[in-house]
Amino acid sequence: MRVRWVEVDMQNIVFNGHYLMYFDTAVTDYWRNLAMPYAETMHQLGGDLYVKKASVEYHASAEMDDFLDVCMRCERIGNSSMTFVGAIFRGDELLITGELVYVYADPAVKKSLPVPAALRQMLEGFEKDEDMIDLKTGPWSELQSFAAPLRTEVFVQEQKVPAEMEWDADDATALHAVAINRMGMVLATGRLLQHAPGVARIGRMAVKKQLRGSDLGRRVLHILMDAAKQRGDTQVLLHAQCSAQGFYQRAGFKTQGAIFEEAGIAHIEMVRQL
Repeated sequence: MRVRWVEVDMQNIVFNGHYLMYFDTAVTDYWRNLAMPYAETMHQLGGDLYVKKASVEYHASAEMDDFLDVCMRCERIGNSSMTFVGAIFRGDELLITGELVYVYADPAVKKSLPVPAALRQMLEGFEKDEDMIDLKTGPWSELQSFAAPLRTEVFVQEQKVPAEMEWDADDATALHAVAINRMGMVLATGRLLQHAPGVARIGRMAVKKQLRGSDLGRRVLHILMDAAKQRGDTQVLLHAQCSAQGFYQRAGFKTQGAIFEEAGIAHIEMVRQL
């Protein structure tokens, strides 16, 4: 995680207490890198994490307009606790180190519980640099039960797209992709159609709200583009929501034509050569 801080004291250095906020934010990013929607995961596991100890050691101070790299890793998983250690750097200079100890407990009675095996395996796997998601592609007959709930959540419930516009006959002929985490949660999806000879069309791209900004959308997009290229397509187009235009531009897409409305949402057509 990288931050740039401007709130300083009269000595022109960052307030000491802010470093704990940096570490706490880094832990939040850590869960995102596990492809783990925190609240939903903890509800599924039947527990929650509570801070038992937080300590900071100061080596040097950050100053106004410094760019800081905040690093975090899970150092130890005990029976009911886990220890995260963090470090804050300015370039190669170590400024701050810290330790956060969490206890896994029953949220109703605040009594400690053993760390669930599923959570332990995710943490251990992530620290070994294992992939946290499983990318699947296949026909609607195989992936409908995975993709449909997420599309309902994102398009119908969140973006208020009428259900009758969300579901169409193209699902039956499309190649679908889903990204599933180690808890079995579907976090991203998309589909690939044949728009014209040699031209693919990607659509219904959706990422679970808590994981937007991660690499999940990019991975789904690329696995669909790879599939298009393998079947001989030389170009891919899509109708991007204007709010996602930057995401597709970073993936090599270029806009063409004017902005238009689709399902009550502003879109722009974008294309990329394969």
